[in-house]
Amino acid sequence: MAEFLLFLLVGGLAQLVDGALGMAYGVVSSTVLLSFGVPPATASASVHTAELFTTAASGTAHAIHRNIDWKLFWRLVPFGVLGGVAGTYVLTSFSGSVMRPYVAAYLSLIGIYLITRSFRKIPSRPVPAPVVPPLGLAGGFLDSVGGGGWGPVVTTGLLGAGGAPRYVIGTVNTAEFVVTLSVSLTFLVALLSGHWDEAGDLASHGIAILGLVVGGVLAAPFAGYIVKRLPERVLLRLVGGLITGLGLVQVFQLLA
Repeated sequence: MAEFLLFLLVGGLAQLVDGALGMAYGVVSSTVLLSFGVPPATASASVHTAELFTTAASGTAHAIHRNIDWKLFWRLVPFGVLGGVAGTYVLTSFSGSVMRPYVAAYLSLIGIYLITRSFRKIPSRPVPAPVVPPLGLAGGFLDSVGGGGWGPVVTTGLLGAGGAPRYVIGTVNTAEFVVTLSVSLTFLVALLSGHWDEAGDLASHGIAILGLVVGGVLAAPFAGYIVKRLPERVLLRLVGGLITGLGLVQVFQLLA
C-alpha cells in the first residue's frame, strides 16, 4: 500500500505538470523509478503502460476544449511513432546496467534544459513545416529510450519555432497517446519474441504501474486549473529542479 500511494502521488503530480505544460509526466515518473533501482527498459515500459491511460484522458480533455491543431497532429504522429519504435528496439537490445548511466545523464540534461527554458520568453509565430519531422523523430526516440522526453523535446521545440502555446500543448499531449501506444506494442512484441531479456522484471513492478495510472488519471482533469493558478516559469523550475537532482544522484551513484 505504501508503494502504491507513493507512485499514486508521483503519477498525480507528474500529470498535473504534464497537462499544464505539455511535458514532464514520463521524465518525472521514469526518474523516480530509476532512483528506486528499476532497470531502464523496465522503467520505460512501466511508464508507457501508465501513459496509455493518462494520455487518453489528457487528449480527450484537450479535444473537448478544442486545443488541438489537427493538421499539425497528423504531420507529427508518423515521425513520433517511427522514432519511438526505433528507441524501444535499441533499449531492449542492451542490458539495463549498460544503459542506466546514459539514461540518467539524459534525464539530468532534460531537467537543466527545463530550468533554462523558464528564464526566456518565446514569441508566437507559425511553425515552419520542416521542423516537425526531426522533432517527431527525436521526441519519439528519446521518449522511448528515457521513458520520457516526448513533451520536453517536441513541446519546447514547437514553442521555440513559434507555435501558439495552447495548440502546441494540446496537440503534443494528444499525439503522445498514439506514440505511447506504438512504444507499448513494440515492448510487447519484444517480450513475446524473447528479444527483451530483462522483461521478467516488469511483473514485479505492477503496484508502481498501477499507482502511476491511478494518480495520472485522477489528476488529468485538473491540469487546466493548475495552469491558470501557477505561472509556467514556476512549474518549469520546480520540475526541472526535481528531475536534475534525481538524475544527478543516479549518475553519482553509478560512478561511485
